[in-house]
Amino acid sequence: MNMHDLTTVESFSEEDVLHKIRLAEEFKNGKTIELTRLVYAMNLFFENSTRTHTSFEMAESRLGMRLLEFEAKTSSVTKGESLLDTVKTIDAIQTDIAVIRHPQNDYYKQLLEADLNISIVNGGDGSGQHPSQSLLDMMTIYQEFNHFDGLKIAIAGDIAHSRVARSNAMLLNKLGAEVYFAGPEAWMAEDLKAYGTFLPIDELVEKVDVMMLLRIQNERISQDTAIKFEPHEYLQEYGLTFERADRMQPTAIIMHPAPVNRGTEIESSLVDGEKSRIFKQMTNGMYMRMAILTDVLEAKGLIKGGLH
Repeated sequence: MNMHDLTTVESFSEEDVLHKIRLAEEFKNGKTIELTRLVYAMNLFFENSTRTHTSFEMAESRLGMRLLEFEAKTSSVTKGESLLDTVKTIDAIQTDIAVIRHPQNDYYKQLLEADLNISIVNGGDGSGQHPSQSLLDMMTIYQEFNHFDGLKIAIAGDIAHSRVARSNAMLLNKLGAEVYFAGPEAWMAEDLKAYGTFLPIDELVEKVDVMMLLRIQNERISQDTAIKFEPHEYLQEYGLTFERADRMQPTAIIMHPAPVNRGTEIESSLVDGEKSRIFKQMTNGMYMRMAILTDVLEAKGLIKGGLH
């Protein structure tokens, strides 16, 4: 699979996923690469981010790349410059890789159509795709169970507005897992019904191997259609309470892409509990993003001796 760009998980095969996991594990175990020259990267984040942004920065630094600064609020975008012209500008100064997070779904399509030399890595587009998060989630699940086929995985919460839900549902289906959705019915996305079964969380907690919780994405919910919840009310109705967690299988794990609203989608102490893999996901994220960037570097012929 040519990885000049990574914008969506839609075209990924099982072998593509397992390759990324193996490569990320190799980095975790101390693997290093040598670049053929100084490589320049720029992270263009038009939405707030802690984990994804800093994780890509650390991955780029560990791979020996030179990071160019970009601040959306002080860029020419505030003067009306289009995203395409912004990316054409950094392509013109011979930046090698752009990691982009943008509120517009499918923003990357116009960039790919422009056939630029710069490689585009999608750090999240609106409620569309979040490939690096999805791949780090696959890594975390694979570490736990060593397979995907037949695993029962629940994605619970604000489904409709979640790019994580979309990417993970697509990828888990390809990998042979059984996907379930839970949360407020008004927040179930029509386009995701083909990927799994919607059930109340109380019916799912006892049967699933993975309980993947999602944040309520208030920034994407139209105020006209917003469902108003007090945090405690949402937790009792749709979240992972102590009582629900106690009913989970002994080998089952809890995941969350974060940021976590403790006491809303999950009881606070469960975030740090024995079943939680939430902070492990963050560690895996750095290594998976190293793997993602390495495949891009390999496609561009920028790794000395190639990728072994």
